[in-house]
Amino acid sequence: MTKKQLAVEVCKILNKEYGTDLRCYLQYDESKPWQLLFATILSAQCTDDRVNMVTKDLFVKYPELEDFANADVKELERDIYSIGFYRNKAKNIIACADTLLRDFNGELPSDIDDLTSLPGVGRKTANVVRGHVFNIDSIVVDTHVKRVSKLLGLTKETDPTKVEVDLMKTLPKNQWILYNLQSIAHGRKICVSGRPRCSECCLGDVCKGKKEIKK
Repeated sequence: MTKKQLAVEVCKILNKEYGTDLRCYLQYDESKPWQLLFATILSAQCTDDRVNMVTKDLFVKYPELEDFANADVKELERDIYSIGFYRNKAKNIIACADTLLRDFNGELPSDIDDLTSLPGVGRKTANVVRGHVFNIDSIVVDTHVKRVSKLLGLTKETDPTKVEVDLMKTLPKNQWILYNLQSIAHGRKICVSGRPRCSECCLGDVCKGKKEIKK
């Protein structure tokens, strides 16, 4: 089986197991897509559930981009304290809001280079926005996607950008966003870091890493 054939088979299994709904785990107002950008910045090394708990009040207190751009950094730090890395995230969100207003007329750009030019925004965050806000087929490489993809044999890389390139070459383009969501769900539920539940895995018959894990 070639790598592309493997990718097609993996997608077929994941579609059956997890469905094909393009669900976004982070909650935001679709009329204010910058909220997803900020929620994704906050989600670095933090659970989506915790971020959603914080942004529920945060987006009420700061309803517009201007409110974030003019926020007091110490007060914003207190608002997001429970998320972790709150100092850096508060600084980046304020700077990001200011840059969006100054350089993009308050509009969220869809171009990958424009997005990654924003403070605190890397390719992972940019691709979340591109996929969910603009429906641009994108690969989002988080820890789950990287681990699952490597075990399956879809990549040998560990650097997220290189993993992204490998997956873009291998996966059917219309599955990119779905694969992100499904791999994250699979990584949380079954292919858990350090304690994978291989006996319950729907991908057991095609997973190249299963034998290594058993060792």
